[in-house]
Amino acid sequence: MKKLNLPLGEDTILSLKAGDSVLLSGTILTARDCAHKRICEILDRGEKLPFELEGAIIYYAGPCPAKPGMASGSCGPTTSSRMDSFAPKLLDLGLGGMIGKGEMSAEVQKALVRNKKVYFAAIGGAGALYGRAIKKSECVAFADLLSEAVYRLEVVDFPAVVAYDSFGNSIY
Repeated sequence: MKKLNLPLGEDTILSLKAGDSVLLSGTILTARDCAHKRICEILDRGEKLPFELEGAIIYYAGPCPAKPGMASGSCGPTTSSRMDSFAPKLLDLGLGGMIGKGEMSAEVQKALVRNKKVYFAAIGGAGALYGRAIKKSECVAFADLLSEAVYRLEVVDFPAVVAYDSFGNSIY
């Protein structure tokens, strides 16, 4: 098990291999389909995003409301292939990587290799576990999308597996 601090440097990314189990600590963003569409529309207009894309890790998830004393409720991954049409563009613009559930397209895999980035897999059905790894949660964009808004999460020991490494290797 590798403990990694975010954001990930290039040396760290290049040291990761498909199948490595990791614990991520630091800042991640959440974004699902609707948020990705808005992000790309903003970028297509040449406007600045309300958060930093460069080096960010986007978790394909929407956090549930927090119970008293918690930073977040359950926060399980959504199906990553739904972001296939957006991910290559965002990776080419500096996105540091993604966390999600399941396989992604060959185009996404090529973009990961081209940009020396990584895709982590999270376990479906483990949303409560992921929610406990979240120590702080703040909506940073598109609040009208509710749970599909972009949230900035501070996580500690967030468990994941390297699904696609920066060399084109895959656990799938």
